[in-house]
Amino acid sequence: MKLQFIELDKLYVDPANMRFAKRSPDVSDILPSIRKRGILQSLIVRPGTDDRFGILAGARRFRAAQIVAAERAEGGAAPEPVRLPCAILEAGDDAAAVEASLIENMARLDPDEVSRWESFVRLVREGRSPEEIADTFALPVLAVRRTLALGNLLPRIRDLCRREKIDAATVRHLTLATKARQRDWVALWDAPEAHCPTGWQLRGWLLGGQAIAARHALFDVDAAGLGMVADLFAEQHYVADADAFWRSQNAAIEARRAAYLEAGWSGVEIIGPAEHFHGWEHEKTPKRKGGRVYIDVRADGEVVFHEGYLSAREARRIARGEAPEAAPARPVRPEVSGPLQAYIDLHRHAAVRAALLTRPGVALRLMVAHAIAGSPLWRVEPEPQQARSDAVQESLETCRGETVFDEKRRNMLALLGFDPEAPTLCRGHGGRGVVGVFLTLLDLSDADLMDVVAVLMGETLAAGSAAVEAVGSELGVRMTDWWEADDAFLALVRDKEVLAHLVADVAGNTIADANAGETGKTMRRIVADHLAGAGGRAKVERWVPRWMAFPPSAYTARGGVGTLDARAEVDAALAARAPEPQPLAA
Repeated sequence: MKLQFIELDKLYVDPANMRFAKRSPDVSDILPSIRKRGILQSLIVRPGTDDRFGILAGARRFRAAQIVAAERAEGGAAPEPVRLPCAILEAGDDAAAVEASLIENMARLDPDEVSRWESFVRLVREGRSPEEIADTFALPVLAVRRTLALGNLLPRIRDLCRREKIDAATVRHLTLATKARQRDWVALWDAPEAHCPTGWQLRGWLLGGQAIAARHALFDVDAAGLGMVADLFAEQHYVADADAFWRSQNAAIEARRAAYLEAGWSGVEIIGPAEHFHGWEHEKTPKRKGGRVYIDVRADGEVVFHEGYLSAREARRIARGEAPEAAPARPVRPEVSGPLQAYIDLHRHAAVRAALLTRPGVALRLMVAHAIAGSPLWRVEPEPQQARSDAVQESLETCRGETVFDEKRRNMLALLGFDPEAPTLCRGHGGRGVVGVFLTLLDLSDADLMDVVAVLMGETLAAGSAAVEAVGSELGVRMTDWWEADDAFLALVRDKEVLAHLVADVAGNTIADANAGETGKTMRRIVADHLAGAGGRAKVERWVPRWMAFPPSAYTARGGVGTLDARAEVDAALAARAPEPQPLAA
């Protein structure tokens, strides 16, 4: 490296500089000093083309020098070449150039994390390892890997981070998400009427509720075979199946409880997630004086063991010389050990499921009970039927199909002894569990059972799926029996080409051609008047747009119709099950 004064017009900001291709930097803090004393600290440059030099570090000083030179020229001062002190690096080492820019900028002003990611990525491409980058900038290797991990986020999310629209916690939780889940989150961010989760709420949104960190497990997570979800920073691992986690965690808690009792503690109390251990309500008491162990189990999976405590009341009784309250009786060793119980359970299970093969009616009732009440092996979710628009939601809730279905659902809820006002049949009611529901279903006739099945299937049929198309076609559903156009529907049709086709549907091609140049509002009014028989127009009965019919069709060749995509899936399935053509007999 050598020092040299270089003329201002022979300098430019090198692409390796962190501030390249950004807006002009703010130099208001250094401009007064440079006006008075000039540039005192050398810029770091490297040889470029045409005898010019690219600035690797010092873009703000360079910009301030340009401003001062322009001010002097405007003030009528005699032009004289402006030279800046520069330290010249060897040409050709791009990695060293990026490092030079990063080192100076990070020492003076921490860049945003996305800018740091861009620079670190360039160093990796030039052959630097994360460990080498960490050594260069005196950073932990984990911090470097954390920054590099931002490359797994969608560019849109990185841009929000750069513009400080989202905080670091939100960015970190988004690294838990797949690309598809990230796109879902961006869609919520872009929807003004939707709630977009951020911070700790985002973690729950991604993991489907309470996030349980694997570090809280009292058992060997790897041996248990639990699925894990880890953020890209590899700092936190969360369990993918909360039910499986709690089965193993509760077994481990019971084992620890038994070990405490075996060790001679007077009692062990387990405090569930709905309660908390309040230290101020207890006093430290050693084991020899009757102290107990309190196991504080928290909703996030963490378990805290408080050894040697008594309630303040019990401690006062002992201090007064009174006999302590009777401790819970020590548990009697069970007749059947854990491994033996597993052996018994598995063989009974094998026998029962073999016997079910001969009683499909019982099996069907058991399946319905699982779908209604749920179990560790079953999870059935109702279709939420949610729309972003209040008008669409109201249209759905008042349509004939929903009214008929809701009445039948109320009847089935009452038949099973559930609250008729419950919003759904599935997801369990009243804590009766699979067994309680199964025993109720055994008392139903086959006809009533099939009515329950129909309601249950209707609740769990995904809107917009190919299954809706397949079932609707099989049942010969005529939408004219169940739907008629309303204001919510017409307000959603905004494409003028499509509106022209709708006018042609209800009013004929002549009227459609005559109004082709009218506004969308006028076209929607023509359709509404024909459907209502208003404004002197002929009333059109039992009309449905092509997309809603079974089978559906389109008005244009542009595509983008979800019901047609669903129909294509059904057609493909029908083609796959068609019998192979048989050769003709000779």
